[in-house]
Order: sequence, then C-alpha cells, then structure tokens
Amino acid sequence: MASDYPYLNFGDLFEAVAATFPERTAVIYGGDRLSWQDLDRRANRLARALSVMGLEPGSKVAFYLRNSPAYVELFAACAKGRFVHANVNYRYVAEELHYLLDNADAEVVAYDAEFRGEIDKLRDRLPTVKAYLEVGGSPHEGPAFALPFEVCCREGSAEPLGNERSGEDLYFMYTGGTTGYPKAVMWPAAARIAAIGMTPAPDVASHIELLKQADHAPVALPAAPLMHSTGLTTMLSTLVNGGTLVLLPTRSFDAAACLAQLEAHRVERLALVGDAFSLPLLEALEAEPGRYDLDSVKLISSAGAMWSERLKQGLLRHFTAAQLSDSLGSSEGSRIGISTTRPGESGATGRFRPGEGVKLFREDFTEVAAGSGEAGRLAKAGPLPLGYYKDEAGTASTFPVVDGVRYSMAGDWCRLEADGTMTLLGRGNNCINTGGEKVYPEEVEEALKQVPGVKDAAVLGMPDERWGERVTAIVRGSTPAPSTEAIQDHLSQNLARYKHPRVLLLTDVEFRHENGKINYREARRIMAAHLENSAHSGE
Repeated sequence: MASDYPYLNFGDLFEAVAATFPERTAVIYGGDRLSWQDLDRRANRLARALSVMGLEPGSKVAFYLRNSPAYVELFAACAKGRFVHANVNYRYVAEELHYLLDNADAEVVAYDAEFRGEIDKLRDRLPTVKAYLEVGGSPHEGPAFALPFEVCCREGSAEPLGNERSGEDLYFMYTGGTTGYPKAVMWPAAARIAAIGMTPAPDVASHIELLKQADHAPVALPAAPLMHSTGLTTMLSTLVNGGTLVLLPTRSFDAAACLAQLEAHRVERLALVGDAFSLPLLEALEAEPGRYDLDSVKLISSAGAMWSERLKQGLLRHFTAAQLSDSLGSSEGSRIGISTTRPGESGATGRFRPGEGVKLFREDFTEVAAGSGEAGRLAKAGPLPLGYYKDEAGTASTFPVVDGVRYSMAGDWCRLEADGTMTLLGRGNNCINTGGEKVYPEEVEEALKQVPGVKDAAVLGMPDERWGERVTAIVRGSTPAPSTEAIQDHLSQNLARYKHPRVLLLTDVEFRHENGKINYREARRIMAAHLENSAHSGE
C-alpha cells in the first residue's frame, strides 16, 4: 500500500531528476526538445497559475488532450501542486464528455484547441469548473472563456513551490471498464510507483543515487495515447527514471512516423497496445524491408489488449535486437501477468506467468487449483488503488477482501494451467475490447434503440485481425426500417466513433430469450453467418 513508501511521490521525484540532470532531454516532439530543466521550470509556473485559479491540494484537473509535451507539463504541474490528474478520452462527444467532467468534479479543464467547440457547448453545464486552459491555440485569438496554456507556462516564478508532498497524493485513471460509464480509479502515488516497480529505492535521495550510477538514461516511445493507462504508465516510468520521452508528432498513430522516430532518436523501448498497433507496424515494415535501422529497440511492450503470436513473430523478424513483453493488467491493478518472447521463441496467445500476489478465485471466493481446467476470476494483491471515485458499490465489488487480504478483481477470467501459467479467457461479461478501447454493449444498444424506427438491438464484439474485436450490431426495425446512414448519423451525436458498429445488420429475426434477455449466443450465430455470407459475396 501507499503507506509502505510514504515519501515517494511524482512531484518530488520529477523535481529531484531535474535538479540532478538539468541539461538532459526530457521530451522530444517532432522538432521540439524540452530539457529537464525547462520541464521543471515550466511545470512550476503552471502549478502556481493553477493555484491562482483557485485550486487546492486534491483539486481535479481534466486532461482533454492528445499526446504532446503539454500533457507531460500539466501532469508534472499537478504532481508538484498536489492536484489530481483526470484523463479524458478525446474521442468522447458531448454527453460522454459531460458525464466524465461532471463526475470528476473538475475545477480546471485543459483542452487542445481542436476541441474548443465541444467545450464551448458544455460550459454552462459545468458549474464546478473554475478555469479552462487552451493548448495550441493562438494566445491572441483564443476564446474569451479560456486562458492560453503557453502563457501559464512562460510567465511567473519558476522557483520550486516549496510545498510538502505525500505518497498519498492521488491521480485518477478513468477507465471504461465493464460498466456503461467511465469510472475513476484512484491511485495514490506511492502505491502506483510500487505497483509498477518504478524504483527499488525507499526514498528520493536513494533513487537519485541509483540513477547516477546508471550507464545511460532510458529512451521510450509510447505509441498509445497518454490518456490511456498503457501510455501514461510508460510516460511515468520513463520520467521517474530520468529518461527521455519521445512522442509521435501526429494526431493519431502512424506506423511510418513511429518507425522514423524510433530510428531518429535511438529509442530503446516501444510501448503499444496489441494487434491494433502491431499490424500497421508490420505492414509498413514488410512494405519496405530494411529501410529502418531499429537495432536500438531492446523492448517492445504491450498491455490492454490481446497480442497475437503471429504478429509477435512478425515484429521479431524486423526488431532483431528486441524482446517482447506482453503484460496482463488493468487500470485497477498492474503486473498481474507477463509473457516474454525473444527471437527464436514462441508461445500461445493470451498465456501469462502470474505476477506476485496473483490468484484465481471462483465466484464464492474459493481458490482455483493449478491444472484443474477450471476457470477463475483473476485477483491481484499488493499495492492497489483506493477504489473508484464516488462509487462505493463498484469499489466493494472490484476490491474485495478475502481471508483478510485486499485484492483487485477487475473482471478478467483465466484458467490456471498445470505448469503454473495462466490462459486469459476474457471478461466475465460482454465487454468489447476494440484496439484497446473498451465498449459496453448495453450502452450502444440503448443508443441504437433511440433511433426512430429501431425496435431492438444487440451489440457484439466479433473477431477482427487488426483491432482484436470489432463492434457489430444486429438491429430489428419497424416498417419501413431506418437506413444504415440514418442510424450512423444518430449515433454520431451520442457516441464516440470507436463505439459505432462497424457492421450493421438489419433483420426481422428475433434474438431474445423468452424472459426478455438478449440471447447473445443466437445473436452471435446470426452475425457470424452474415459476415461469412458477406465475405463470400465480396461485400
């Protein structure tokens, strides 16, 4: 728990790294480089500006941002000022966005200029927000309701804040999880540092001595968004260890740009999310074999989605100096399982070595034995979050105490093999994981049923080579049935694009049980037959 390391927090660690290695590069973003000294000074100014806006320790700051140095600077400012990071999925539209900002009790919202329109539509419905910060817009042409982010980083005192921080200082990690609405996982800094194993040192001074003894600083590129746990964890691990963070200078993932950045900056670690990132990388590599010098890459890590063995082996053919680390974890717990693959090795997809403190439990909380062939709910003990913000029932369900030990049980089900490895079976519900994004079927079903002419809907995750799963929907309509265009137009007003069904099947076939519940087995059969017929017909 956090109390095991009461003095470790991100603010103190960042400050100590900057004082020790001021000239070292902290962030690379296209042609821009930010030194540790500059990062530290800009974060100090920004933290003071947030205080002037009325923030106090524990105040929430919403990060409605793509990957950029601003995300790093704002997180550092929050850590220094003891404010709480609250990530925002930038794919959200009005209602989803409003729910998260309202649920977080956000007092400051930092947003990229491209999202100004969404923010402007919601301002009147967000009474707790004291200030808005616009990133990337013109300081002279921005909206009257927002302050320019850059001005807050450039003006004011850059001296250390001089405040006393704690290992109990929080950051939020919002996750779609297995509920229809995102929930904020509350991580104390010290617990998160311990859970990830960011340092073996018990205090800041000891940690800095370890960094001084290291022969070089890590260089990492998180290909995943920083607003997701995989990207943010990579960012934090790199910065805590005095490294250099390379961010893609593109709005979304671009395989060619990623490969160019790996080569140009001699990146050592690439962090991605399963097949959704691996497939375009492999396609780019095989289209131009030998174009990129990738010998600097020693580790490719993935978390948050299935990573197929076929794509792992394909990447190893090109990243000949790298090993692959496939992590099983969640926003609610880390280091649950690990699968490492080196050149010449192979292994089953979804097979992991359990981490320390990991067990499998039946629904009655009795433990599953290895080799029994029985499925169990995955549980992780050790440094854990406090729970979910403003959700006591969800916290009690996800973080139960079994025989006096508190566990994180996010909902994954596994089988414990005789050799001690775990085979991941999936969530014990119908949660869809598409390219690392979690989609709650009932949420999409309800949105579909709001479309004029739609009588019923069943939403399913079907296998997809690139995305792991794709969102599909079976819709029963009235006569005349609505067009697929009309349905998609309606969804665009209510759901983020990644939640939209990639396949819409209009049918008159009944897919519910007599008790009124959706017969997902029958619905899946109907959809599989449709997809097979479409493939044969060349649609």
